[in-house]
Amino acid sequence: MKVDGACFCGQITYEAELDTDRILICNCTDCQTLSGSAFRTVAFTKEDAFTLLTGELKVYVKVADSGNPRQQSFCGNCGSPIYATSDPAGPFYGLRVGSIKQRDQLVPRVHIYNRSKQHWLDQIPSLPAIEQMP
Repeated sequence: MKVDGACFCGQITYEAELDTDRILICNCTDCQTLSGSAFRTVAFTKEDAFTLLTGELKVYVKVADSGNPRQQSFCGNCGSPIYATSDPAGPFYGLRVGSIKQRDQLVPRVHIYNRSKQHWLDQIPSLPAIEQMP
């Protein structure tokens, strides 16, 4: 599936071709911290199927649970995460679904790192829902 995306401020824009069978929810503690949320949704693309159209990404290298260094690429202006990859880069990028314009069409196929999943996530369907800020 061809997608396009951008950071929050618009300085970073990109296009990518991704495999819709490789979309997941990651519950690892790194993703919780780096996303500022309880999990992160990730869609995979090959390095050669990702094109940075505008801007320049900043990179932070984080050592993962596995001991492998992981490049965390983000907008240096607004801080929006764009993707993570191995260090050195490639061959796959884990695009941060929140930056993809077609995110409503990207359905996760699996949860990973369930050992660190927040216990209250399963209760979300039973919470009251309000359409906009009250």
